[in-house]
Amino acid sequence: MSQTVRLVCPSGRKHAELWSGYLLAALGAVAIVMDPAHWANITLGLLLVLLGVGLAVHGHLIKAPVLEISDGEFHYRRGAYEVSVPFGDIGSYYLLPGGVRSLGLCDTAGRPKRFPSLRSRRTSRTYLPLTGMTSPAKVESFMAMAGIPPRKRSLAS
Repeated sequence: MSQTVRLVCPSGRKHAELWSGYLLAALGAVAIVMDPAHWANITLGLLLVLLGVGLAVHGHLIKAPVLEISDGEFHYRRGAYEVSVPFGDIGSYYLLPGGVRSLGLCDTAGRPKRFPSLRSRRTSRTYLPLTGMTSPAKVESFMAMAGIPPRKRSLAS
């Protein structure tokens, strides 16, 4: 695979914090402008602006998961956590449904691949967490563009 295929998972919490922060900062500015001579409006306005700026900064710090295939490797990044798997070692994939969707990769023999834990725990996991807003159709099209087939869910076959 010579070209890069990339999917950034949308994060609802990030969008909510950003828009809430911007809205609170704007409300604080409006409170100050409405009556700048009264100390209560200035205090309320400054508190709203500070709270809004804090929320917006925290929203910008949230890192969404990124799936990428380039240079013959599959990369998964979420903040400081990064997993790289050679493209030839991936046989298929599967999606785990739920509130927070997850992506599982299988080796060429069909066994789930194991990844180290995200939070430096001693356990390992067989899936990579995505976000709840990630559409299964987008993940399926990403994997199809990368050339990785889905694993059949039937245990009988």
